[in-house]
Amino acid sequence: MIIPEDDPVNLANQLLQTLLESTPNTQNFRGKWSLIGAKVAHLKTQLADLSDFPSFPTNALSLELLRSLTQTLYEAISLCKTCQTKNLPSGKLKTQNDVDSVSARLDSHVSDAEVLIKSGVLQDGVVSGSKRELVRVEARNLVTRLQIGTAESRNTALDSVLSLLQEDDKNVLIAVAQGVVPVLVRLLDSSSSPEIKEKTVTAIARVSTVDSSKHVLVAEGLLLLNNLLRVLESGSGFAKEKACVSLLALSQSKENARAIGSRGGISALLEICQAGTPSSQAVAAGVLRNLAAFPEIKENFIEESAVSTLLSLAASGTTSAQENSIGCLSNLVLDDVQLKLLIAREGGIESLKSFWDSAPTARSLEAAVDLLKQLSSCPPIAEVIVSDGFINRLVSVLNCAVLGARIAAARAVYELGFNTKTRKELGECGSIPPLVRMMEGKAAEEKEAAAKALSALLVYAGNRRIFRKEEKGIVSAVQLLDPLVQNLDKKYPVAVLALLVHSKTCRKQMIAAGAYLHLQKLAEIEVEGAKKVLESLGRGKLWGVFARP
Repeated sequence: MIIPEDDPVNLANQLLQTLLESTPNTQNFRGKWSLIGAKVAHLKTQLADLSDFPSFPTNALSLELLRSLTQTLYEAISLCKTCQTKNLPSGKLKTQNDVDSVSARLDSHVSDAEVLIKSGVLQDGVVSGSKRELVRVEARNLVTRLQIGTAESRNTALDSVLSLLQEDDKNVLIAVAQGVVPVLVRLLDSSSSPEIKEKTVTAIARVSTVDSSKHVLVAEGLLLLNNLLRVLESGSGFAKEKACVSLLALSQSKENARAIGSRGGISALLEICQAGTPSSQAVAAGVLRNLAAFPEIKENFIEESAVSTLLSLAASGTTSAQENSIGCLSNLVLDDVQLKLLIAREGGIESLKSFWDSAPTARSLEAAVDLLKQLSSCPPIAEVIVSDGFINRLVSVLNCAVLGARIAAARAVYELGFNTKTRKELGECGSIPPLVRMMEGKAAEEKEAAAKALSALLVYAGNRRIFRKEEKGIVSAVQLLDPLVQNLDKKYPVAVLALLVHSKTCRKQMIAAGAYLHLQKLAEIEVEGAKKVLESLGRGKLWGVFARP
């Protein structure tokens, strides 16, 4: 029976049956043809399963599969007839290669049919209604296209995926829900085409920018990490940048950080910091900043002589690159005096000052203030910092609207208050009023940083006079003693009060604010200094008991 070309389902079935009946009659490569026969039988079953879907004969993906399968079957039948004769016109080796090629293509069709059956795209009928439903159907269709067909068709599907993902974050969430991430990761792992790899890593990078989708990337584990690191080593400049964007999301866990450090990732990232495009340098430095937050990775940075590269970028990169390299250095020098001294010797303070004075926003200053705080904990460097005019810069940040920057600045003030001269200068430059306001902030971290800084500044008598002029100073410090204010080291507000309790006026204010009851509880749990301040309040304790309603 002749099947017309415009009936692709019946045509494919007829060709499958013809090939199935022909394979037992071959005289050459009988073992290979026996395996092909098993694949053909499997395809017949799959085609029957696909035909159960009403939309199968008209679905674009189905028609594409049928066209490709039909072409393979025509070639397979012709080749099978050749192998039914003793003499092989093209020679044994060429014919064997052709048989292997047909077998591999049949494997691909089996795989594509399996994807089509399981994908659910054949269950999608004519869609009407919400835009979200239209996007869901399109995403499912594209996820299926990424898994079947030729490299060219997958490349075209990737273009459509990128267009869909770039439209808005909701589209990203819908595509992720339809399973796009595992498919992209497998495509990145299996494809040898630089163009497909570049587009795939671009799609993955887009997914990584949506916070609620990051966990899906993390779940892909080492397979994704290893492929991204390969892109860092041998991809195009654009692909390297997109790989860095993806790694920004993945480098925030200790396990991934270790994997990146042990697989040469730091070396590749530093190379981008040295020779990449300005935008890729900034993102690579951001990944390094994340990695440097884990002490376990620090040795990898030292082995790669990372400090000189980071200092160079901090001095000459874009604002974002400078900020990230400074943030990376801040993480690296934690509890490492030698690295702090190295940064100071290599011009780090000058670079810090330059960046500080040119930073576009207070938010971008947070990393710089934090590095200053780290360096200030080393007395020889602290003296240089003071002499270079950083005190006025710090006081300015204490008054900014960015919480993280204020906290870092208060901590730096504490570190710089190492002698009477700097305490005096910090007080005269106006650091005390904003620190008092910070004690009234919402975040416990801010309250503690302010109290800690004041505990150092008020050692100087002149600063105590400034503090007493602040109407809410003592009240704010007393409020921090309250057990309801949690996640705050009480020894710092206790230290502030200890420096003021010798003033009769201050004692009255403390008692009126309820300090006695709080201090009594703190003394019972042996908070440092609480017992002495309690004793100093003396006869005012009864007043303190009855003063509060």
